Amino acid sequence: MPSHSSGSDLASLRLAADIGGTFTDVAAFDQTNKRLLLGKSLSTPRAMVEGIEAGVTKAGTKFSEAGLFLHGSTVAINTMLERTGAKTALVTTRGFRDVYEIGRINRPDAYNLFFQKHVPLVPREHCYEVTERLFADGRVRKPLDEGELHALADVLKREKIEAVAILFLHCYRNPAHELRAKEILQKLLPEVFVTASHELSQEYREFERCSTIVANAFVGPRVQRYLTEIGERIKGEGFKGTFLVVQSTGGLFELDKARDECIRILESGPASGVIGTQALCHALGMDNAIAFDMGGTTAKAGVILNGRALTTGHALIGSYDRALPIQVPTIDIFEVGTGGGSIARVEHGGALHVGPRSAGAEPGPACYGRGGTEPTITDANLLLGRLGADRFLGGEMKLDVAAAERAMDERVAKPLGLSPTDAANGILRIAATKMSYAVKGVTTERGLDAGSFALVAYGGAGPLHATAVAREIGIRRVIIPRAPGHFSAFGMLFSDLRYDFVRTWFLTLEEVDFAAFETVFGELEEEGRKAIAASAISPREVTVQRALDMRYVGQEHSVTVDIPEDHFRKGDRKAIKDLFDAVHAQRYGTSAPDEPAEIASLRTTITGIVEKPGLERIAAGDATPPKEAETGTRRAFFQEAGFVDTPTFARAALLAGNRIQGPALIEEHASTTVVLPGDSVEVDALGNLNITISGARA
Repeated sequence: MPSHSSGSDLASLRLAADIGGTFTDVAAFDQTNKRLLLGKSLSTPRAMVEGIEAGVTKAGTKFSEAGLFLHGSTVAINTMLERTGAKTALVTTRGFRDVYEIGRINRPDAYNLFFQKHVPLVPREHCYEVTERLFADGRVRKPLDEGELHALADVLKREKIEAVAILFLHCYRNPAHELRAKEILQKLLPEVFVTASHELSQEYREFERCSTIVANAFVGPRVQRYLTEIGERIKGEGFKGTFLVVQSTGGLFELDKARDECIRILESGPASGVIGTQALCHALGMDNAIAFDMGGTTAKAGVILNGRALTTGHALIGSYDRALPIQVPTIDIFEVGTGGGSIARVEHGGALHVGPRSAGAEPGPACYGRGGTEPTITDANLLLGRLGADRFLGGEMKLDVAAAERAMDERVAKPLGLSPTDAANGILRIAATKMSYAVKGVTTERGLDAGSFALVAYGGAGPLHATAVAREIGIRRVIIPRAPGHFSAFGMLFSDLRYDFVRTWFLTLEEVDFAAFETVFGELEEEGRKAIAASAISPREVTVQRALDMRYVGQEHSVTVDIPEDHFRKGDRKAIKDLFDAVHAQRYGTSAPDEPAEIASLRTTITGIVEKPGLERIAAGDATPPKEAETGTRRAFFQEAGFVDTPTFARAALLAGNRIQGPALIEEHASTTVVLPGDSVEVDALGNLNITISGARA
């Protein structure tokens, strides 16, 4: 894949590790020898760093040889979803302890008698109030009562609180009270993780800011221990370089900042895959694509629009009705609980469900032979011949067909009166439909036509299901990049240093003082430039992107609009309004050009662009694959054809220009690409598999 990299400040070897729910992926770029080294190992939930070490060993390299270590992980998001975080307390303004529990009172299903609202990460008995109050403009109404904080520290000790989240009303206007409260509590409770809301969010909306800072406290101790353990272990292995962590925006930031602002790494792994897709789009001269990542536990989707990954100022963790909002910038990713390890089960009434519960890495799918007894999507693929029992992970891991068939027969087929084959096929069809929701979540629900995008599929299981998902939605082109099973780790090699800032500032567009705007943006951007300058690696350039959160006067919610700096310099209100109208029309299908607009917040992103690896070309051939690429046939099941003798190919031996007509199975070390009957594949100059989807249904 990569072929070159410049930048003398970067070491000759860069390591990137992505820990997923089932597998840990490692990608290492050797700049000196122009090589990409890959390693894949089962994740080790009890000691995550062991999975990284195993992956590095399989990649044929060592920590001591690397000068840069990049890391993304699901540990923060899993801690939230599994509710396995620290015993946390919330300290807030007197009279506002119930803001967190009340939330927004969202009721998307008004007639559901069994509706349940969100469950806070902190129970009410651990929400504490102290006397202080600011006006909305940041002026002090009531001073902070420091005596109450000293008394509260004794209570927190007695309750054995492990983490404290501080949220004071209007602190985004004036953080003085939060700063002082944090200083006092850190001094009195040195073993406790203490975090304050203004450090993460300087936006209005008290519930969202409260939810964000509580989540940061809840995951903080675990993430701190985890990152510290990795840092110490790799240092002990001889690593003397720079350790950077991937944020949910796909950008990199320093380890010390990641330890304090843990919530910023919630979607670091999935974000890296979207950044990899963006790099691939640039190499192919393609403006728009859907990034589709299916791993062992979940399937995720993001969007590249006009060459850039779409981002959002907030995320919802969990289902919409019970979700906890996180108010930090993140790549706009939609996730469903459907991965290779997702368990299929028959519930009361004979309904077949797939996911969100996953077999994970321990014990894993039944076919792993590690004690799993419940059928999964991976077991279904094996029984349908789409996976080869002796070729999984390049033959390193033998799959147990009998165990898969036994689990499928006992848990799904017999209860439904089906054959194991029909049960397995039903599981895959349900999975394809569920995964299509992730793609629609970042396209159709954002006012975009999914059918006009190419689908870039990766993750260990993505190529197995990409064509079926594409048919569900009407997508006509699917691209499988090289080494899709390591693609998120590979994407980290294309990440840049990045810092995002936001400042709430309400005024109508007509009231804007552009000189005052320039002052605020200048302060934020200077802070970002200082953070990048303090980094251990030197970027080749620093870029700035400005945006405004805008809405029509009288609206409650806003949309984020990217604004060229030239519009600010010229004070061009009309150009800004036209951009807002266009974004609103795309998102909601309507706009109101004659209605006045107002601004809710100012946003700026400061990016330190680092040198990237290149994408190497592969050798060219003719339309017919070479003989060494043909590895035989395997009986595989397809909905429209049943079991057929299906040709198999070794992807590593394919040449640019080769064409393959479906049905076919294209195998590589960490993944298998399924080409459905009627579909066709062409290998491009960079080694990508370009699949043209026929009109038939999967």
